[in-house]
Amino acid sequence: QVDFVESGGGLVQPGGSLRLSCAASGSTFRFNTMAWYRLAPGKQRELVARIDRSSTRIYANSVRGRFTIARDNANYILALQMNNLKPEDTATYYCNNFPSLNSWGQGTQVTVSS
Repeated sequence: QVDFVESGGGLVQPGGSLRLSCAASGSTFRFNTMAWYRLAPGKQRELVARIDRSSTRIYANSVRGRFTIARDNANYILALQMNNLKPEDTATYYCNNFPSLNSWGQGTQVTVSS
């Protein structure tokens, strides 16, 4: 069973924007805090942003003011709008519950490079 399917990544120049999307199963989405994480080569997985059922949002210091997390509770979609992207944002991005489940999707690759 695949609980999370991420999409929307790509190659973008510094200063550019991308919008990520995650389709989740209802059972994993409906009553839970959802989050975006990222994993860069040689680094540990990092929590990027999370959003609870009431749409209270918390962001990592490194992305605050540039990224916006949102959720569609009717369709079990989690989104991440990323603006003013920087090379250090390059990573594979994953969605999951917060705290995370042991099962992860394939993620979507974001590469920020000129």
